[in-house]
Amino acid sequence: MTKPGKELLFCALGGSGEIGMNVNLYGCEGKWLMVDLGMTFGANEYPGTELVFADLDFIEERVKDLIGIVLTHGHEDHIGAVPYFAKELGVPLYATPFTARLVSEKLVEAGIAGEVELKVIDHLDSFQLGPFGIRYVPLAHSIAEGNALVIETPYGRIFHTGDWKLDDRPLVGTPATTEELTAIGDQGVLALVCDSTNVFNPAASGSEGAVRDALLEEVRRHHGRRVLITTFASNVARLQTLAEVAEATHRRLCIAGRSLDRIIRAGQASGYLKDLPQTVDFDTAMNLPRGEVLIVATGGQGEPRAALARIAEGNHQIALESGDVVLFSSRQIPGNEVAIGRIQNRLAGQDVVIVTDRQAEIHVSGHPGRPELQALYSWIRPQILMPVHGEVRHMKEQGRLGKASGIKQVVVQQNGDLVRLAPGKPGKISEVRAGRLVLDGDIIVPADGEAMVMRRRLAHNGFVVVVLDGKGRVQVEGIGLPLDEDYDDFAAEAREDVAAALAKLKGGQRHDREAITEAARLAARRAASRWSGKKPQVRVILPEV
Repeated sequence: MTKPGKELLFCALGGSGEIGMNVNLYGCEGKWLMVDLGMTFGANEYPGTELVFADLDFIEERVKDLIGIVLTHGHEDHIGAVPYFAKELGVPLYATPFTARLVSEKLVEAGIAGEVELKVIDHLDSFQLGPFGIRYVPLAHSIAEGNALVIETPYGRIFHTGDWKLDDRPLVGTPATTEELTAIGDQGVLALVCDSTNVFNPAASGSEGAVRDALLEEVRRHHGRRVLITTFASNVARLQTLAEVAEATHRRLCIAGRSLDRIIRAGQASGYLKDLPQTVDFDTAMNLPRGEVLIVATGGQGEPRAALARIAEGNHQIALESGDVVLFSSRQIPGNEVAIGRIQNRLAGQDVVIVTDRQAEIHVSGHPGRPELQALYSWIRPQILMPVHGEVRHMKEQGRLGKASGIKQVVVQQNGDLVRLAPGKPGKISEVRAGRLVLDGDIIVPADGEAMVMRRRLAHNGFVVVVLDGKGRVQVEGIGLPLDEDYDDFAAEAREDVAAALAKLKGGQRHDREAITEAARLAARRAASRWSGKKPQVRVILPEV
């Protein structure tokens, strides 16, 4: 299918079947609309890389029909891929002011600010992109200006939640009221496209106001001690809370982390954090009495180059001593447990007191638990529920919850599923290409490409180089094999095996480079496997002809 016809289509290229990397497409009457352009962070799955993107090949082949990219909010899993793909896609970006400032900084850093059109949308303004009428609906989340989208089409109205929660004390911003959301439902909603992240949580996510109370109480408990709090840099409400906690406990505020500095700049330029007290630099913080400083640092997810990791390792101007306190005002993102545990163990080894959200209510999620989902269902009353933003188990569970709550039609899709929402019965009609790309050094390459496959193999099995000099001499070098004191014996035997394999070549094979290479490769690999139990990658180097 090249163009959407007289129909309403949906296709996720990222964020469905995983948490993060959100890229959603809506198709209608020949045009495509993209909602969000996010990324995720690499792990051991992609050695040597940090950033992972959705493969946009499907929409890149149809880019002449793409009419815009609408960004729901400023988290990296929704805007992080913008500087890498926006110029190539060549369509305007749309965002509310705070998100637009974060995106603008990214475009400047990438050197493409003048080449990408960024349109700032006032929260109350609606706008038209081809067959799509769009307006933002503010919802609470763990960042300023979290928004849902109401998308009007000739085939029905979509309520696309983005990331959201319910919060009766949000501290920053004014989310849509129950009455406003009910009014949207009263107008008729074809499909609710909804965040699934916390569907297994039986309780509501909780309020930022309650977190403020708990943080104030917790910091007061540690009178006379240096306190460091790590949180998600993007959580403007939490930064506002920490400023208020510092003031209430008569502590000076010190900020450690460039991403915190960036969020504070963007927040203040957008009208938030206006009452943030004057912060102190690292030297001043370290010279204050221990009970008179409150440090806010990045790195609560165990990021090795973030401020907290460097502080824990003793490689930062900020230092912690026995009896000092670190509050983790953040949740563990799945996959980061080992990295977080490593930092916490380093801190514990220095007799630093660690407090997490398991010990005190110093963090709440920005995503809805089951009661919040059910409340939204009752207000929006969609004909169709389509879960997104979750692993398969999350989306399947939200589908079950939606059906149990009275939503008659549920479509559980995954990345690459092309879904027709209207007309007719909603459901998957085909599949399109949807994969992953990684930033490898300065180059974006397929996550399943030859370079990454080879690197995984090298990481698991090691590497052997066989050098033939054309005079019958053989050299064998093994890298990453678990041989230690047996290495010399292995190398000697591998040389003999390679020489013997080459001696067995008959007739024309003796001069056939491919035959020589394959015989030497197999002999060296068998020797390595015999000695180490590993099956390494083998590179054979022949003399130039």
